Amino acid sequence: MNLAGFNECMPTAARMLAWGWDLQMPNGKFRRQFFKRAVLAATVGGAIAALAGLLGSSRRRAAGTQPDELLWLEEQEGARALDWVAQENARTLAAFAQGPAFEPLRGNILAALNQDGRIPWVSNYGGQYYNFWQDQAHPLGLWRRTTPAQYRKPDPHWETVLDLDELSRQEGVEFALSGITPLEPEYRYCLVSLSAGGGDAAEVREFDLLEKRFVPDGFSLPAAKSQVSWISRDELFVATDFGPDSLTRSGYPRSARRWRRGEPLTAARIVYEGAQQEDGVVATHDPEPGFERDYVFRLIDSRRVQTFLLQSDGGLLPLDVPLDATATGYREHLLVTLASDWEVGGRTYPAGSLLVANLEAFLAGARDFDVLFAPAPGRGLGGYDCTRDHLILRIMEDVSTRLEILTPERGAWRRAPLGDARSLSAIGAAAVRRDSNEYFLSVGEFLRPPALYCGNLDTADAPELLKQESPAFDAQRYEVSQHFAVSQDGTRVPYFQLSRRGIARDGSHPTLLTGYGGFEESLLPEYLGAGAIGWLERGGVHVVANIRGGGEYGPQWHQAALKRERHRAYEDFAAVAQDLVARGITVPARLGARGGSNGGLLVGNMLIRYPELFGSIVCEVPLLDMQRYTRLGAGASWIAEYGDPELPEEWAFLKTYSPFHNLRPGMACPPVLFCTAVNDDRTHPAHARKMAARMRQMGLDQAYFYESDAGGHGGSIDNEQAAFTEALVSEFLWRHLAA
Repeated sequence: MNLAGFNECMPTAARMLAWGWDLQMPNGKFRRQFFKRAVLAATVGGAIAALAGLLGSSRRRAAGTQPDELLWLEEQEGARALDWVAQENARTLAAFAQGPAFEPLRGNILAALNQDGRIPWVSNYGGQYYNFWQDQAHPLGLWRRTTPAQYRKPDPHWETVLDLDELSRQEGVEFALSGITPLEPEYRYCLVSLSAGGGDAAEVREFDLLEKRFVPDGFSLPAAKSQVSWISRDELFVATDFGPDSLTRSGYPRSARRWRRGEPLTAARIVYEGAQQEDGVVATHDPEPGFERDYVFRLIDSRRVQTFLLQSDGGLLPLDVPLDATATGYREHLLVTLASDWEVGGRTYPAGSLLVANLEAFLAGARDFDVLFAPAPGRGLGGYDCTRDHLILRIMEDVSTRLEILTPERGAWRRAPLGDARSLSAIGAAAVRRDSNEYFLSVGEFLRPPALYCGNLDTADAPELLKQESPAFDAQRYEVSQHFAVSQDGTRVPYFQLSRRGIARDGSHPTLLTGYGGFEESLLPEYLGAGAIGWLERGGVHVVANIRGGGEYGPQWHQAALKRERHRAYEDFAAVAQDLVARGITVPARLGARGGSNGGLLVGNMLIRYPELFGSIVCEVPLLDMQRYTRLGAGASWIAEYGDPELPEEWAFLKTYSPFHNLRPGMACPPVLFCTAVNDDRTHPAHARKMAARMRQMGLDQAYFYESDAGGHGGSIDNEQAAFTEALVSEFLWRHLAA
C-alpha cells in the first residue's frame, strides 16, 4: 500500500509532515529517513505505520528454522543483553569517540543542529502558526505559536504552549512530541501524543490550547501505538491496545471504536474489527464543512487496504477500488491513486495514475474517471495536496520535482505550473488551511538551504518569501551532478554525486554511498545541512542512489524489487558502487555504504554479497535476521514487501538476502558499525545485536556496535544525541576510508 495517499486532504500539520517538513518530529534531518513511513501514515489521524508492537506467540515455527543461540539478545531490556550492549558500546566508543577530532566534530554538528537560522516550519491552527523547536536551551523542545504577522518578521515573538523539558522534569520521563491532532474548526482543543524516550508507543492526552494545559479528566490513553481522530468535542474514533487479543499479529490495533467523553475505554463501541493475521484497522473523521465523512481503513498488509465509508446507521460501504490503490474524498470528488493497472468502465488505467470522479456518482455505480496524472518513462507522481478549490500535484522527473495546479472548471480540470522548479531540486507545497487557497511552498537542493514561501491561488501574485534558512556550511566549494549506472539486468539507475568542485578522477576520494530502496519511498534532493559537516566538510564525496524498491519512478520502480525480486535493489546499489569506481571517483578501499531501517537491510547485503566493493559500512536500526523479522517489532506488517519466512517457498528466497544467515567464518567482510536504540519498537534492536555478536563469535573483529539508550527508530531524542551519533559514524567511516 502506498501510504502517501493517506495524506491528501487531511489537516495542515499532517499534510506538511507528509512533505517531509519537520514540524513535530525532533532532529528532522537525521530522523527523516527513518520516520518517513510513520509520518506519512500519521496523516490518517495517527501514525498507522508506527502502530507496531511485539508479535503474539501463536505464529507457527518458521520454515527450516535453524538453531539460534543468540535469542537472549532479543530480550529488549534483559539484564544479560544489556550487559552485552554496555561492553560493546564501551569497545566502540573507546575506538572512535576518544580521538582528538571527535569532540570538535561533535560540537560543530551540534551547533549546526541548534543554529537560530533554521526555518521554524509551522502548522496553521485557527489562524495561528504553531511550531516545534529544539535548541541548546530546550533540548527536548518547545511547542510554541505566533501570529502570521509576527512570523513574517525576522525575529518573531513566540508564545510557549508546551515545554517538553519542563514537563519531562516534572514527570521524571524524557518525552518526545510525536503527534498533534487538533479539533476543527475551533482549534481550542487537541490530542497530544507523547513518547517516552522517542519510541513509537506514545500516550495521548487532551490539551487546551487556550489555557495551555492538559484538560483535567480529559481524553487520555496510556502508552501504546494508538490512532485517534476527533468526531466531535465529546467523541473520538480510537484504535489502540484494548487488552488481550485486541492487537493483530503485527501489533497494530485490531479494532477501531467510538469513544464518548466520560465513559471508560472498555465501553467504547466497535466500529470495525479486523482479523488477527492482517495489519490493523483505522477510523477517521473528515470535518470538511458540507462534506463531512467518516472513513474506516482495513489494513490487509503493507500494500493493500480496503476503504469504507461509515454510514449514519453504522453500516460500512466499501469503496470499489483496487485494494492496492489509495482512495480519498476531496469535497465532492473521489481521488484514486493506482499501484497497478486497473480495467474499469471500458478503459484501462496504468499503474501510477491519479484518477478523479464524482463521489456520489461513483457510489451510485458510475465508473467515469478523469485522469489527473498519467505516468510516463522517467516520470512519477510524488504526491498531491488539496486547497479549498485546487489540487497541487508534485511530479517527479528523473528524481527532480515540479508542481502543477489542477482546478475543476465546467466538468474539466485546468492545469498550470506552480513555483520555479530547478534541475536537481526538490519543491513541495501544502495548503495553509483547508478552507482557503493559501499555500506554503518549500524549495531546496542538496547544497542550497531551503526557503519557505506563502502564496494564494486566488491571485496571480508570485508567492511571498517568508523564511530562508541560514547555510550550515559553505556550499560554494561543492557541486552536485546526476549520473546513471547500469544494473545487472540492464536497468539504468540514477544517483546523485556531491563533491568538491573539479575533483580529480584518480580514485583517491573517500566516498560515502547511501540508499534506501523500499516501500515506494523516494530519496529526493534535500538540503544536507548539518549532515554535510561530518563528511563533505572533511573532504569526502557523498552519493545518493535511487535504486529500485523506492518510488522515484512510480509503483513499477517499487514493485520491481518486491519479495523474490529483492535482489534487484542490491544489484542496483552495487552497480552504482562499481560505476563510481569506473568513473575514477574512488576505489573500493575508500568507498563506504550507509543505510538505516530498510536501508540497513540494504547495506547488510552489501556486507555479505558484495564485500569486495566497500571499505567500510554503517548499518543503522536495520533488519538483518529475515527468518525472525516477523516476530520482532513491527516485522509482520512488512510481509508484503519481503515475504513470509514461515512459508517454505518464500523462505527459499528470503534466506538468500538474510545477512544474519549468510555469515560464514573467515569471510572477508569490510569493517562495519551497527547502530540501534534500546527502545526501537519498530525494527527491534536484536537485529543489530545478533549480527554483531555472530560476527564477533566468528572472529570477525572488524564488527562494531553502538546502541543508544533512547530515541526509538530515529536513534535520538534530542540534538545532542543526534550530534554524538553522527560524529561517531563520521569518525568510524573516516578512519577506515581516508587512511
